[in-house]
Amino acid sequence: MTLRILLVDDHAVVRQGVRQLLIDRGVASEVIEAQSGAEALAAIAKHACDVALLDISLPDMNGIEVLKRAKKKAPRVPVLMFSMYREDQYAVRALKAGAAGYLSKTVDAAQMIVAIQQVASGRKYVSPAMAEALADYVLVDGEQLPHEKLSDREYQTLCMLASGKRLTDIARTLSLSVKTVSVYRTRLLEKMKLTNNAELTFYVMSNRLVDLSPAPGL
Repeated sequence: MTLRILLVDDHAVVRQGVRQLLIDRGVASEVIEAQSGAEALAAIAKHACDVALLDISLPDMNGIEVLKRAKKKAPRVPVLMFSMYREDQYAVRALKAGAAGYLSKTVDAAQMIVAIQQVASGRKYVSPAMAEALADYVLVDGEQLPHEKLSDREYQTLCMLASGKRLTDIARTLSLSVKTVSVYRTRLLEKMKLTNNAELTFYVMSNRLVDLSPAPGL
């Protein structure tokens, strides 16, 4: 059975490569492309898709937020997150938000096809790395790492601050006011018992929550 797939990624070369792969391998009969969260939400409301392949890093909103809104618009469409972020960074949050699975962009073609077909059949896709992340998450609250207690917005703010972004940059990216982002910063510092951005950055780097040297073009 070939599928109608919604592919959401802001890099044209990634969309073209994945689209060609899925069609050449007979996995997809049609690949609908979107390069932003807004386009993705419009497409999922307009088209009857079998699977959505959704990146986390989008120019207008975070992929987790797109996922949450997409599940309200089309709850029966399985969403497979597709990202360069490691599973231990976003997989648990994605599953809690309604994702059917989490796929790293480092996987080979065979793994991608297995994942897509698996979620299309109504099952969840869990890679070995994701299984480990889930196992680490299943702890009592007192044993969770500080960043695991943050809300999605607070976690996004944490990672962006550690990457060197200013409050104004974060506000623009998340479509929020600077005041709101400042509140998120204050809350996350309190929850994590940190006092400033230097301590925050050290924590993020120590726990490898952000890749500060992404591969060119990704």
